[in-house]
Amino acid sequence: MPSRVEKATFAGGCFWCMEAPFEALDGVVDVVSGFSGGEELNPTYEQVASGLTKHLEAVQITYDPAKVDYDTLLEIYWRQINPTDAGGQFVDRGQHYRSAIFVHNEAQRQQAEASRQRLNASGRYDQPIVTAIRSYDAFYPAEDYHQDFHKRSERRYTTYRHYSGRDQYLDQVWGTERQMTDNNMQVTTWEQRRQTFHKPDDATLKQQLTPLQYQVTQHEDTERPFDNPYNGEKRSGLYVDVVSGEPLFSSRHKFDSGTGWPSFYRPVTEDALVEKKDRKLFIVRTEVRSRVADSHLGHVFEDGPPPTGLRYCINSAALRFIPLETMSEEGYGAWVKLVDPEAAP
Repeated sequence: MPSRVEKATFAGGCFWCMEAPFEALDGVVDVVSGFSGGEELNPTYEQVASGLTKHLEAVQITYDPAKVDYDTLLEIYWRQINPTDAGGQFVDRGQHYRSAIFVHNEAQRQQAEASRQRLNASGRYDQPIVTAIRSYDAFYPAEDYHQDFHKRSERRYTTYRHYSGRDQYLDQVWGTERQMTDNNMQVTTWEQRRQTFHKPDDATLKQQLTPLQYQVTQHEDTERPFDNPYNGEKRSGLYVDVVSGEPLFSSRHKFDSGTGWPSFYRPVTEDALVEKKDRKLFIVRTEVRSRVADSHLGHVFEDGPPPTGLRYCINSAALRFIPLETMSEEGYGAWVKLVDPEAAP
């Protein structure tokens, strides 16, 4: 741990959604989900969720001020919430989901007030900002199962986040400015990805894709197991949508499932895929599709390895593999660290 660290405490609705944006930031040492702002000592999640305490769900960030400053944390914070909502955040309603900045000292108070004033003057919102700036008193960590929930229960978290309305609202308000960082990628928001990756029209697709690639991605066909190019691929690299080029999977998360299809225990980013119910074989399966091009990729099953316990069973015909050594020259330099964390910036 750095010799000098400081703390920042933010309430922004469901604390599950507030951890990841700060954890991805260089200089952040730790992010803990918990409760702040009430009088109850060591409250439980059930007590806070009942609305009977005055605590808010919050995250406490331990950071190295030599690497990241408080103003940067504030900028990231505003990009995670609806600061005009006095009744909660997105689908979560109640006073314990309200937004607030808990300042630890006078310097933080001045910076928080100036940051809120700048946001108010930006004209970004057509309603007044109601996010409170409050003096910090105490912080109580939530139960262990709430910590790093986006990693511990990735599938449940992704589903919750999608249906909460948070991302849709933030994309609308912030667009290409939404996130300042996401695992060191430069292209981070879905608005940016939509501008970078595109689905060609059907006539072009029929020319660009092989018949098998077209049938798999556009008509939900399945290629033959073992008789496909990426099942046995061992090289480091990035797997992208064969239709749009959108990044989907990293070789870091690939494993040999023995099924005959490329298998991964997580996508390259938490929001890269869309899940849909598939009842075509008289059983309910979970289909996975790419977000930008809506390509059929395969299915996800709950029999994968740790840490997610998931197996994304993907058709090679839906993918294009880009070796690590050619990623930068092919325009994927921003994703190199997701394939090789030790790669030079």
